[in-house]
Amino acid sequence: MHETGAAPPDGRRERTQERPVLAADNVVQRFGGIAAVDGVSLSIGRGEIVGLIGPNGAGKTTMFNLLAGAMSPTAGRVLIGGEAVEASPAHRRITLGLGRTFQIPKPFPNMSLVENVMLGRQNQAGERILPNWIMPGRVAREEKETYDKAMALLDFVTLTHLARQPAKVLSGGQRKLLELARVLMADPSIILLDEPAAGVNPSLLEVIIDRIVEINRRGTTFLIIEHNMDMIARLCSHVFVMATGKLLCEGTPEAVAADPRVIEAYLGGGHLL
Repeated sequence: MHETGAAPPDGRRERTQERPVLAADNVVQRFGGIAAVDGVSLSIGRGEIVGLIGPNGAGKTTMFNLLAGAMSPTAGRVLIGGEAVEASPAHRRITLGLGRTFQIPKPFPNMSLVENVMLGRQNQAGERILPNWIMPGRVAREEKETYDKAMALLDFVTLTHLARQPAKVLSGGQRKLLELARVLMADPSIILLDEPAAGVNPSLLEVIIDRIVEINRRGTTFLIIEHNMDMIARLCSHVFVMATGKLLCEGTPEAVAADPRVIEAYLGGGHLL
């Protein structure tokens, strides 16, 4: 048994019946006459690490973008902490605690790592012209706090030694770690991770997995789109499987990997894990 709210060592938790931190209710997204997402409902509980998997063309990325606010659904609802946000843009969802990363991170290449991370902080007084004139002390204090926090996050993702280097020097895996640090600057309660293992060498992937587990232990919820099934099996307590725009099934990683419908969708037979 684990303490209430504490994650097991591998980051996996049992599902709870409390109000989900993020949910989709019968979401549809049409492009012309084609339904890329067709009536998908899912819910994610506070403190979970949940996976979203499926073969290429399943509609995962579209669903991810609908949850993140990159697009609005044709029909259905998206809720963050019970608040309907399907018509809200991504920046509004950040204020409600939802952050996201991208499959291909695109940091500002000529800015230093610490500068890139500092950009993730929300609602700084110095972002507006007037406070710089009438309350320079507050602006200076916030800038110092932002810098210190950015450096602490770079240390957390093992990139301190590169803090003042331009982001263009980073490898693919290091860019994923930088993006994770940047999203953490906004203090999200839930993070959507878009293929964190893609293009990452095995040693850095272990760092990414370790950091996800540690962030989750501190209370942050995750939804992960990923093709690396070993990573999904290690991290996720619950997995949603999409195929041809629909929710095919859901359950534990072991259960969905053994489901004949999932095996057929991926491989036309054989073993998934």
